[in-house]
Amino acid sequence: MERIDVMLEPVRVFLAQLADLLPRLGLALLVLVVGYFIARGVKFVIIKALRAGNFHVLSDRAGIDGFLRDGGVAADTTEILAMLCYWIVILAALVVGFNGLGLNYITDLLVRVLLFVPKVIVAVVILAFGAYFARFLGNALCAYAKKLQLQDAELLGKLAQYAIVTFVVLIALDQMNIGGDIVRQTFLIVLAGVVFALALAFGIGGKDWAAELLERWWPRNNRKP
Repeated sequence: MERIDVMLEPVRVFLAQLADLLPRLGLALLVLVVGYFIARGVKFVIIKALRAGNFHVLSDRAGIDGFLRDGGVAADTTEILAMLCYWIVILAALVVGFNGLGLNYITDLLVRVLLFVPKVIVAVVILAFGAYFARFLGNALCAYAKKLQLQDAELLGKLAQYAIVTFVVLIALDQMNIGGDIVRQTFLIVLAGVVFALALAFGIGGKDWAAELLERWWPRNNRKP
């Protein structure tokens, strides 16, 4: 009899663990199902709210939606932001579910991903508003340069736009903690190299070229005496 009890002991332990696991597994599945429907509702609300606020117009004028279309991405910036919010809810539900099952390693990994997604959302918003501001400022500078009858007005506008976009991209990368000091130092080195090259061109070997360029941009008959 004792031998039978010894043989059945692993079975009893397994059944006890299974009886303890099944309620938690059922609760985790319920959390995932509820989280899925909440995530879909959040996605729907975010899309409606952003489109009501004409965020899609801003992102399209900023050139981000066109860039996504050229890259083969069917979704626009509004849908991408809504999808990121959708995954925040899904990941939160997964964290609750796995935490209830006692899977701490998976829970810690999902928490790290969950904390990273809001940074991506902020970076996308920064890119959208920054690109829109860059295009607006570039067009304004181009119009002002044309008013001054500068022949390379469009080039000046594009340079200003690209410079601002580069700065905005660096801010977005810094927001996501990507690159960090390496990206910033590389940008400063490249910028310093460009400025140094221009200084050499204008100050040492390019006086005639600089004078010709100045004459093209600002003819003598337009200068004040």
